[in-house]
Amino acid sequence: MSEPVIDSRLDNLAVNAIKFLSADAVQKANSGHPGMPMGAADYAYTLWIKHLRYNPKDTLWPNRDRFVLSAGHGSMLLYSLLHLAGFDISMDDIKDFRQWGSLTPGHPEREIERGVETTTGPLGQGITNAVGMAMAQSRLAALFNKPGYDIVDNHIYVIASDGDLQEGVSHEACSLAGHLALGSLIVIYDDNHISIEGDTELSYSDDVPKRFEAYGWHVQKIDGHDRHAADVALAEAKAVKDKPSIIVARTHIANGAPTKHDSAKSHGEPLGVDEIKGAKELVGWPLEPAFYVPQDVYDLFAKRAEELARDYEDWQSLFAKYRREFPEQAELWD
Repeated sequence: MSEPVIDSRLDNLAVNAIKFLSADAVQKANSGHPGMPMGAADYAYTLWIKHLRYNPKDTLWPNRDRFVLSAGHGSMLLYSLLHLAGFDISMDDIKDFRQWGSLTPGHPEREIERGVETTTGPLGQGITNAVGMAMAQSRLAALFNKPGYDIVDNHIYVIASDGDLQEGVSHEACSLAGHLALGSLIVIYDDNHISIEGDTELSYSDDVPKRFEAYGWHVQKIDGHDRHAADVALAEAKAVKDKPSIIVARTHIANGAPTKHDSAKSHGEPLGVDEIKGAKELVGWPLEPAFYVPQDVYDLFAKRAEELARDYEDWQSLFAKYRREFPEQAELWD
């Protein structure tokens, strides 16, 4: 796969665009969760700009990577990324966040044609669905891949929260994923230590790395705001083929907010006009207009889409040869 050439200035612009699109949308709706998207923006951006394989013009491409935002309360993170990456989520849709009948509901609802792979919201549901996706990927790869024809080699990426990992269903599913050695499954655990009631220490003290090691997973720990560390960890996780991977990313909720950084007040309620103003001033972001995205950020994602389009065409060519070489398998695939 081709690797993009990016620089820190563009990185910073893109991450801040994700943060402030999310904060502005929640503020306009007067409802939502701005803290998680702001805290996850660094590693989520790194995933989308350097690792995730997608095609906004063919959202049903079978060998696309799947992205599951199990922490569905942070839905503006997903909508911001889909908008920037060229999916069918417009700026008007972003501004219509959480409104009746909009394409950007408060928790993601499955719309594959717009890049939303599964409905999330109930805690533990997304990561569990992703285990099912990884099981399907493993089955398809075993059934259809031939020497020189790895037509199924995609990954399933998940962002999961403390709440997801507390739910019983995630324990069962993650145990099964380890047992089945689902190497296509890569989970980023957004370890921000905050729940809606306050610090997670109120109700949660699991040693997550040890727990997942016991399940048979490949485990890494990173600073979730270190984009280079996220890049390296994702590359390492992709290279592990015989077990699922979890990257424990220590983050700070509402990262960059002047008074609500690391505060439960950024979980489940808007930051407030003054707080957003202060956060934007700290990084030199324009105060007006709201929902501002520099053209350089759109251009960056457009360049990435072009690179991914070449990978998509390579896969189409490979599958055309596969169809000629293995017509019975291709008929079964159809």
